[in-house]
Amino acid sequence: MHEKILIPLDLTEPDLTRLALDEALALAKGSPQPKLRLINVQSLVPVAFIDYIPPNFDEELRTSAEQELADVAAKIDYPKNLVTTVVRFGAIYPEVLAEAEEWGADLIVLGSHRPAMSTYLLGSNAKTIVRHAKCSVLVVRR
Repeated sequence: MHEKILIPLDLTEPDLTRLALDEALALAKGSPQPKLRLINVQSLVPVAFIDYIPPNFDEELRTSAEQELADVAAKIDYPKNLVTTVVRFGAIYPEVLAEAEEWGADLIVLGSHRPAMSTYLLGSNAKTIVRHAKCSVLVVRR
């Protein structure tokens, strides 16, 4: 049985979000109920564009992402005291892996697209998370 399940969510992909959440909830519903943590990773703004964005852009982005995650968490049919959220900034897979390790996750559940040619050439976040995670990883596909 899992004690802590980390669920990386791409808030721009509602279908993948629902898929990952449904699978994590199916695994979590049982006794004892594990803690769930929803994580969203926001990309850093490239330095080349720093002159073109408002000074408080990062804070506005964080506030917006935190609110979206809170909205998703509020709709989950699971004890609210067992669900937490976190927004991190950086590259997706290093931030997900860092959160998993810092929080002590024993399972990562994430939704992923079917591999495409760009994935084969560039790699995917899911592939890298699977390869480097220190805990179990479940990749859910449509």
